[in-house]
Amino acid sequence: MKIGKKHNPIRIIIITDSIVMLATAMLGPIYALFVEEIGGTLLEASLTGAVFAVSAGLTCLLGGKISDKIRERKYVVIIGYAIICLGFLLMTQVKTINFLLLVQVIIGIGQAFYLPAFDSLFSKYSNKRHQGVQWGIWESMFYFTTAVGALIGGLIVTQVSFQAMFFLMALLCFISAFYIFLVPKKVL
Repeated sequence: MKIGKKHNPIRIIIITDSIVMLATAMLGPIYALFVEEIGGTLLEASLTGAVFAVSAGLTCLLGGKISDKIRERKYVVIIGYAIICLGFLLMTQVKTINFLLLVQVIIGIGQAFYLPAFDSLFSKYSNKRHQGVQWGIWESMFYFTTAVGALIGGLIVTQVSFQAMFFLMALLCFISAFYIFLVPKKVL
């Protein structure tokens, strides 16, 4: 079955993942400022970042096992994006370091949940003769969305607020999850 450009699975997962990465990148360079705004220190910003990484690292194994057990891996990606969306929405309510720690665990779980399924889908749909090019496109997209996200995040927080940025981050994750949900079964 030939799949047209509009329904190219690699293109779909790269675009939807780039939207989630764009959202995530908005907070990256100004995260410590947010922690300071809620009364935290630089050390607490580092601690919450470490908690995110540990929760993601521990959950990746579970995400991989779940991905292998579910035939429709796109649903694992959708759930992961939805969990990240929830985490970004919860960021609008963060007033203490303890709550931020919990939110970082949630976001870490969301990322770790979807990433093995995403990688599996990418491998499944990649063109075996052009895997290097396709992974190169994904890697390039990662850096470009990180750059654009960093600028957008700084602009939004400077002009509006952290809360506005968190709502936009959540909306972008929701859009990606919803779009993948709408993709026909025969395509992804």
